Amino acid sequence: MTQAGFTLQEISEFLSAELIGNPDCKVESIATLQNASKEQIAFVSNTKYQRYLAESQAAAIIMTRELAEGFVGNVIVMDDPYLGYAKLSRLFERKRESAGSIHVNAVIHPTAKISDGVTLAAGVVIGADTEIMADVIIGENTVVGQGCSVGKGSIIKPNVTLYDDVSIGSDSLIHSGAVLGSDGFGFANDGEKWVKIAQLGGVRIGSNVEIGACTTIDRGALENTVISDGVILDNQIQIAHNVKIGKNTAIAGCTAVAGSTKIGDRCTIAGACGITGHLDIADGTHITAMTLVSKSIDKPGAFSSGTGMMPHKQWKKNVVRFKQLDDIARRLKSIEEKISKD
Repeated sequence: MTQAGFTLQEISEFLSAELIGNPDCKVESIATLQNASKEQIAFVSNTKYQRYLAESQAAAIIMTRELAEGFVGNVIVMDDPYLGYAKLSRLFERKRESAGSIHVNAVIHPTAKISDGVTLAAGVVIGADTEIMADVIIGENTVVGQGCSVGKGSIIKPNVTLYDDVSIGSDSLIHSGAVLGSDGFGFANDGEKWVKIAQLGGVRIGSNVEIGACTTIDRGALENTVISDGVILDNQIQIAHNVKIGKNTAIAGCTAVAGSTKIGDRCTIAGACGITGHLDIADGTHITAMTLVSKSIDKPGAFSSGTGMMPHKQWKKNVVRFKQLDDIARRLKSIEEKISKD
């Protein structure tokens, strides 16, 4: 690869894709189809953006073979252009490389083990008996508690808090403001007041996991809360104690998962969902936005709850009708019984 951008030949080889056009054409960045310049590459995966193809100034466009027919210009042919864009974006990402340096203002407990190539920024605190493995990058003012471990090549952004007994696998990414290992919401009531239940478990994060900004993952009450390999969690998600999330599941922002629920592999859970506790969600389940899940799902599929948006006046009328449904159902049943007797 060249330092001043990438040639289309290099890009097509990186994507294992067919190139139609000039292999020596060089691109410096990625842009949208409608705004790309002659030094940029674009992609089209949604048919509603096809109208921009003829006018695009992009040096090259990633698209399907069907769209490429009749197009005059450089093309990277892929069955899934969006996947191609995702892979290509990593080439142009501005990464903070591990310099293997420890800032003078980092605080490291004498019993902590710091491997070669670790970067610790100013204000980082590493607790007792914690192990930071090779090539880890930890950003400013992040606190890693006692008995933690951070796997090789993982990146923890500034202002993250890892309580005691949190482990993170290799090549994972934790964004700013995330809190891992806070107490689960465990209390018993003695009739007059709440009695706190000590949260004795930990948190286990797998490899190649991404955890979004200001997401909270509570420690387990007795066993560990577990986030498996390949899971991606968006910003501002609440994962309660003893939850287990299966491999390669994706959860969008503002979703909350209550305690001891088990979510299977390869699930997709959209934003602002609520999932109650002690449930089992089958592998491959898709839950749409703002769905309330109050019982287990034992077979994969797409699940929704609530009502779609409508004009406010219509919504108010429908609320009234909804309250009348029980009475209507009783009357209908009575009519059906009379008809069956006649």
